[in-house]
Amino acid sequence: MNQKLKKYISTAVGVLALLLLDQYTKILALRFLKDQPAVVILKGVFELQYLENRGAAFGMMQNQRFFFLIITVVVLGIMVYLYSLTPVTRRYLPLRLCMVFLAAGAAGNFIDRLLRGYVVDFFYFSLIDFPIFNVADIYVTVTFFVLVLLIFFYYKEEDLMIYSRQYRKEHQI
Repeated sequence: MNQKLKKYISTAVGVLALLLLDQYTKILALRFLKDQPAVVILKGVFELQYLENRGAAFGMMQNQRFFFLIITVVVLGIMVYLYSLTPVTRRYLPLRLCMVFLAAGAAGNFIDRLLRGYVVDFFYFSLIDFPIFNVADIYVTVTFFVLVLLIFFYYKEEDLMIYSRQYRKEHQI
């Protein structure tokens, strides 16, 4: 099996595993938290509280389901394209992993919007009154910060030139 095919198979398995974890936690939230009082894990700090989010992050843009579905398909398409351009080397493993987590997070909330019309959220940090979120949101948020760190401290400009048409042409990628 060639290296490129291995890359796509391992990526699909990774996205699927992360997606299953996200969906499983949402099923548990629907089963045990919906129409129930919040479950306090650490009093005044953290609790499980069911919420149907019909918007984006932090509840912005409520009831824009069609917009979110289209944007997610476009973003996932761009990510697949960029992933296909990313070299299968140790140097780019962190970047490829970030794309796996981002894809799983986007797909997890996409599935909710498509099937339910809303995203199931249930983690709540009451200590800081942080908006209620879910596992897919964790994937996206943490990965965003990791990407920022990678871009500022790990990758150099020439490392990211792999996405340039001119670079690919000169290096026959």
